[in-house]
Amino acid sequence: MGTLYLVPTPVGNLEDITLRALRILKEADVVLAEDTRTSGILLKHFEIKNQLVSHHKFNEHQTADAFAARMAAGEVMALISDAGTPGISDPGFMLVRACVARGVTVQCLPGPTAFVPALVASGLPCERFTFEGFLPQKKGRATRLAALQEEPRTMIFYESPYRVVKTLTQFVEVFGPERHCSACREISKIHEESVRGTLAEVLAHFTETEPRGEFVIVVEGYEAPKKKKKDTKHDAE
Repeated sequence: MGTLYLVPTPVGNLEDITLRALRILKEADVVLAEDTRTSGILLKHFEIKNQLVSHHKFNEHQTADAFAARMAAGEVMALISDAGTPGISDPGFMLVRACVARGVTVQCLPGPTAFVPALVASGLPCERFTFEGFLPQKKGRATRLAALQEEPRTMIFYESPYRVVKTLTQFVEVFGPERHCSACREISKIHEESVRGTLAEVLAHFTETEPRGEFVIVVEGYEAPKKKKKDTKHDAE
């Protein structure tokens, strides 16, 4: 019986990769990659000469079971995405499910994931949160946002620079302009930046300053208005 290793890769600085990740990528029989061109650059940088095979959202329905069968027969495979941890807004779930169904050992290495540093550095409560990833671009978007209007936990969203202003505008409309948030971009890269404030303030910033790089937007959870205490004054006897 083989093994599937889910190997996180750097979201920015290449120094963020772990020694264990490098060892697994060298020792695996096959490295499954979301984009072999992007991953090829990473492996070349670390002088890893291993077989790269495509496994992405457009073919994972067809390839997951076949790869799982090969691992059940003894092969060891490592799955990587373009950046971060496979399965988090990236391909991975279907392959893991297929491996679990066949009794293949699945191990996920700890490592880079964009939303964790964005959440921890946001200044917003992080003991309880909900990860929403990318919102639907069209169908279902309004419904999803409406369902989150009174979500009490801190909310985390991924967004591209081309839709940041649109998304922040919708957040203001749904959550209110005074809800606090942190918009973090280019995590672990040279131009990493976190813009914090109310939704209205952060929207104003990126309306004036063109958004660049991939974004993680962290939004404060809903807090119900406190009920006023009833007047309990009594006449003195």
